[in-house]
This record gives sequence, C-alpha cells and structure tokens, in this order.
Amino acid sequence: MAHYRASESKREQFRRYLEKSGVLDTLTSVLVALYEETDKPNNALDFIKLHLGATGSEPADAEALRMELAELQQKCNLLMEENKELRNRLMQYEAAPEDGAGE
Repeated sequence: MAHYRASESKREQFRRYLEKSGVLDTLTSVLVALYEETDKPNNALDFIKLHLGATGSEPADAEALRMELAELQQKCNLLMEENKELRNRLMQYEAAPEDGAGE
C-alpha cells in the first residue's frame, strides 16, 4: 500500500508541475479548439502540432529566407572588407598632407 501512495504522490507532483508550467492550460485550449472545429481535420495530430507551434514541416518560404540570409551575410562580409580597405586608404591620404604641411 505504501508503494501505491508513493506513486500517487509522484503523479500528483507531476500534475502540479504541468499545471504550474502552463502545459495543461495549453493542451486544454488546443483540444477545445479541435473540438470546436466544424470541419474536423483528417489528421488530428497535425492539427495539434500546428496549434502548439511544433509543426514538422517548415513554411514554404523558410528555405528561401534561409538562402536570402546566407546571401545577405556574404554581402555584408564583403562590404565590411571593402569598408576596411577604404578606411585604410583614407588614413593614408589623410596622413600624407599632414606630413607635407609640416615642412
């Protein structure tokens, strides 16, 4: 009988943990949304995943955005290198007149 109480205590602790972290409220709201759907989805699990924000597949434009990000990062790196070179050249030209003006 003591074993039964110990496992019940663990269950109760776990239930409180789920309540405290908001898991039960979130799951309840998703299940209520599924219940209230007039046109029930063919795959209830996909509906739940979608509403929990854990979709298995990414949106169609995610790959395009990822490619655009890589291109923009490469362009940024090139522009930073160009900026560095131009600053170095500017420093050379700014330093040269000062040397000549001192004579």
